[in-house]
Amino acid sequence: MSTTIFLHLYLVHKEIPFCTCLRKKLLFQKKSLSHTDLDVVQLVSAGILESNGSCDFEDDTCGYESDPGSDRWIVNLQGRYIYMEGSHHNGKVGLLTSPGLHALGESCVRLVYQLTGTDAGRLNMYFRPEGNSFDFLLWSASQPSDSWKIASIGVSNITDKSKIILEGVVSPDPKASIAVFEINITPGYCIVCTFEENHLCGYNNRWNPNLNWLVGGGSVRDSPTSLPTDHTWDNEYGHYMYVDAIYTTSLHEVAQLMSPVTTSALSGCLSFYYQLEQTRSNLFVVYTKDRMGHYEEVWRANQSTHNWSMVKVNVKASHPFQIVFEVAFSSTKGGYAALDDISFSSQFCNNKTELVFDPSVANCNFDQDLCNYSQNHRDGTKWTRLVRKPNAFRFGDHTSGEEDALAVYIYDEEDHMQEKIWSIPKSHTGMWIQAEVNYRKQEPTKIVFVSVCKNFWNCGKVALDDITVSQGDCRIPGGSWLPAPGKCNFDVDNCGFIQDHNDKGHWYRRTGATPTSFTGPKGDHTTGVGRYMYIEASHMRHGYNARLSSWQIRGFTGDQCLTFFYHMYGLGTGSLNVYLKKENAPETLLWKRGGEQSISWMKASIEYKCEQNHQIVFEAIRGLSTHSDIAIDDVLFQNGPCEELRKTSPHDPESSNQPDWYSFYA
Repeated sequence: MSTTIFLHLYLVHKEIPFCTCLRKKLLFQKKSLSHTDLDVVQLVSAGILESNGSCDFEDDTCGYESDPGSDRWIVNLQGRYIYMEGSHHNGKVGLLTSPGLHALGESCVRLVYQLTGTDAGRLNMYFRPEGNSFDFLLWSASQPSDSWKIASIGVSNITDKSKIILEGVVSPDPKASIAVFEINITPGYCIVCTFEENHLCGYNNRWNPNLNWLVGGGSVRDSPTSLPTDHTWDNEYGHYMYVDAIYTTSLHEVAQLMSPVTTSALSGCLSFYYQLEQTRSNLFVVYTKDRMGHYEEVWRANQSTHNWSMVKVNVKASHPFQIVFEVAFSSTKGGYAALDDISFSSQFCNNKTELVFDPSVANCNFDQDLCNYSQNHRDGTKWTRLVRKPNAFRFGDHTSGEEDALAVYIYDEEDHMQEKIWSIPKSHTGMWIQAEVNYRKQEPTKIVFVSVCKNFWNCGKVALDDITVSQGDCRIPGGSWLPAPGKCNFDVDNCGFIQDHNDKGHWYRRTGATPTSFTGPKGDHTTGVGRYMYIEASHMRHGYNARLSSWQIRGFTGDQCLTFFYHMYGLGTGSLNVYLKKENAPETLLWKRGGEQSISWMKASIEYKCEQNHQIVFEAIRGLSTHSDIAIDDVLFQNGPCEELRKTSPHDPESSNQPDWYSFYA
């Protein structure tokens, strides 16, 4: 006997070495500070004009300033770069802040940098929208090198007066240093390139002992191969990339030219110009490559051409990727392949309208109804939508069981089973578990959830909640793979939350159930098998408190919404309070709950305003007995009002009979 839920999803020249020299001195020499070094703030003049954020540090720092609350960046006046260096004693953290930026759409930030030393530390780049509490991590590097390196970072929707932040974290080692040679911000996508700049737009040759992509063009040509003039300028002084078969030593050696990795998913029209001498079985193929190393072919040359020929091909990717240009020759007489003027548009080629598949049609949290899901009643059983109100002896839904067996199948439009893509064995878990499943289908399909019962009288309990469907590999987050600021699930660490040493208790990070029976959660809220923060009541006395403080949060304009999940189960449960803490000011109570609330995780939302730096403090107070464990998980700060507050009116934060959301202005 089985029960199924159906959903339709319509997926429906002279050779120039590749590492060319830059127009400034690239050799980074470590030395002690002298009269040739200046503090960055000394070079920032009062009348600097608004900048687009680009700077080569030749004449000044272009409005970039060291944050006075951090360690200083130093300008080297001889080589014209900025740097931080380590010491014998403590590590250093220095913030370098750009001037306010002009409003831009899709933009590319190119950074020429170097980290030296065995363990130099880390260089981070953040994006800071005006009036926002948090800096968004764009890029990070920690690998030392003996030469300058180039990073290309895509940024979307730069608004007026937003800023780029460089954070240097230098290890406590006198041989460690971090240096920045140049910052360049240009409109457009990072994969666009004419190869006229020395940085080559961050394109990288995958080194081969014999066959490699080289920079072509220039007034002098030493190659015995008759190479073309470039396409951009149509003269001998322009540049392009090429591969020459004379360096081939074995059959089908491969040369790969790889673009920078996009920082988000992109779809649109990729175009470029190429030449290819096609003899025997020469190959010129273009792929996309994701972070898991999966290649997908998007174009293949099918004819030779001795003139620059334009190629347009649609690229559809639901995750960050690289463009890979691959050439292979069958012999040393295979001629050459050349590439120039790579471009990308968010519009598909030739105004072609692509079939748009919105996977969100399959999303459902079942709070209001079954969404777009339908049931199959042919076996007489059905799924039941269950609404749980807060109750100490019932498990609520996951958004705010006892397992038998559950499987997920792919069916075609005629209800014929195609394949099983996931299943869970019969086991008793008693808590929500997150599952992620990859599948690939080109034709319209249905997702079918099947619960298998032993018989009519023994069907067990199987529950589903919070179903989401998205394009791409589950192992590769859609959009940016970098962590969102102001978000913490405690799975990796404490996310900057710190213990208050003036309290009388302690917060612990834990996975699974708490040690004491009949109190605390059975698992974390995020996945059921991750970590959360909690107080262990058996280690505290009645009335003792444990305080967990956030990192310093920058003041902001407008509203901010704080959401988190809390767990308060046990007959002796005490109270959980949330405070706003500002320097030289009394703490303000934002939210409070007391006593046993539910055996399940509950969600709380707090809306508040604060235009100065502050901290959020979670305070748990132990109740009358050891059955007083209190836990929190999935803390999230977001700019803007809480959606829950837009639907109704705020209430007293100390009331225990009101919904779990509040509005506060400080």
